[in-house]
Amino acid sequence: MNLHYQVDGEGSAIVLIHGLFGSADNLGLLARSLKDKYKVISVDLRNHGRSPHSEHFTYREMANDVLNVIDQLDIEQFSLIGHSMGGKVAMAMTELAKDKLDRLLILDMAPVHYHVHRHQNVFAGLREVAKHTVGKRSEAETYLAMHVIEPGVRQFLLKSFAKQDSGQYGWRFNVEGLIANYDTIMGWEEITPFHGKTLFVKGQNSDYILPEHREAIGRQFPAAKAHMVANTGHWLHAEKPETVNRIILNFLQAA
Repeated sequence: MNLHYQVDGEGSAIVLIHGLFGSADNLGLLARSLKDKYKVISVDLRNHGRSPHSEHFTYREMANDVLNVIDQLDIEQFSLIGHSMGGKVAMAMTELAKDKLDRLLILDMAPVHYHVHRHQNVFAGLREVAKHTVGKRSEAETYLAMHVIEPGVRQFLLKSFAKQDSGQYGWRFNVEGLIANYDTIMGWEEITPFHGKTLFVKGQNSDYILPEHREAIGRQFPAAKAHMVANTGHWLHAEKPETVNRIILNFLQAA
């Protein structure tokens, strides 16, 4: 699958991979902080952004999609930064391209199967909007608000509400495809241990990386280090961008 992507800057290559319901734009602050020193490749994963839709949505398939972009750009060595679901895509890539991978940085995600359904209200809101003919974002937000209470979450989702080729407005991500594959998205199949340089960055108030995940992280990423960002949740890079950007640069530039 040919993903939509954008390239900024020059230098060593870094690939940014967004999370569920996101797009390349979600890591824009991070891309802007890195592009002065690196070649930054920001991708839209399948079923997201401007990339094609598919009923197939496994982490290995998504990892291969991103590797296809890297091959198109003739990049021999690269580092990966993935947030949330994008972190799992990045972790899955270690099995497919460990010899090309310089450094791996995971933002608030563990290599585990999550058993809690976290997005029922979001899917209900997305389906609610899709029931109606909507001509602008403010209308879409009215329907979305029937199920999604948090204004910040609504604004994040509405970044992917846009005019389609048909001229009608709709979601850029594949709502029904994501619902059908939700167990796969929340799941995880353990990978062969990756011994390269790896950093897990956790939001202090987030429950995506917990003490009980330490064993699974150590088993699959024996060389991994960890860093906690105080007073942040799952969207740590949006809540404290300067802090997170500094952590990332320090990790990338360390010997």
